[in-house]
Amino acid sequence: MNFMAPADLSKALVGIGEKKAAGTAGKLLLLGILAGVFIGFAAHLATVVGTGWSIGGEPALFGLKKFFIGGVFSVGLMLVMIPGSELWTGNCLLGVALAEKKIGFAGLAKNWFFVYLGNLIGSVLLAIMIAKFSCLLDGNVGATAIKIASAKVSSVQPTGHNFAYFFRAICCNWIVCLAVMMAVASKDIGGKVLAIFFPIMAFVTSGFEHSIANMYFIPAGIFAKGFDKAVVASGKTPELLGALNWTTMWTNNIITVTLGNFVGGFILCGLVYWFIYVRGSEKAAK
Repeated sequence: MNFMAPADLSKALVGIGEKKAAGTAGKLLLLGILAGVFIGFAAHLATVVGTGWSIGGEPALFGLKKFFIGGVFSVGLMLVMIPGSELWTGNCLLGVALAEKKIGFAGLAKNWFFVYLGNLIGSVLLAIMIAKFSCLLDGNVGATAIKIASAKVSSVQPTGHNFAYFFRAICCNWIVCLAVMMAVASKDIGGKVLAIFFPIMAFVTSGFEHSIANMYFIPAGIFAKGFDKAVVASGKTPELLGALNWTTMWTNNIITVTLGNFVGGFILCGLVYWFIYVRGSEKAAK
């Protein structure tokens, strides 16, 4: 077979988790920065693809637009998984090694802290490069960046913004971790690409929330506010633009989304597969 069976894949996650938990702080930080940049590349690409879908000023082809945005965004996880880097959302699968007692909380915490910090640094650095130095957000693409970011920090939600985003984030990382597992299971690069494309396309098209992607999307929107053309094209009022800032990025999005991503990846994906396929298997093998 060109892929691992579910039981073998779940057990392989234990060894992968051990290696990741043993990484040095410097290496984890650098690999985390790379992953933040790679996800940022995909987020910028998605922003460009999401620009200009209107007929006579009215939104058009909503579902198809979301499909194309999701399709191109899958490039981000391909860059993370195939050349290699460290993405916090995928590393929620370290829960398998933790549950199997092959790593401790100290190793898990070290990995998560430096990878999450690196993801944040990489995402914001790319947003600075795209907006401040490349000037690619001065116009309609910048307007799209503002609209995306404003929607992510807006507290105007029928069911409560943070409540809704928590569950969107659960669904997101449940799918993302399944994509990571499928990519690990595949034994050739073509299989890895396909394994990543469909789940990532699905989560983005569905409207779920990814904490690391939002570390690019929201700063990009904040930086785009510095371009008059982008502001005018966005059609946002000064009040809405004022609500898009570094504080609301955390209070209205990143904190809640991170918690939801943890539940989806660590518990509903990692621990569930550990319980089904790994728990007690070592004793049974003896």
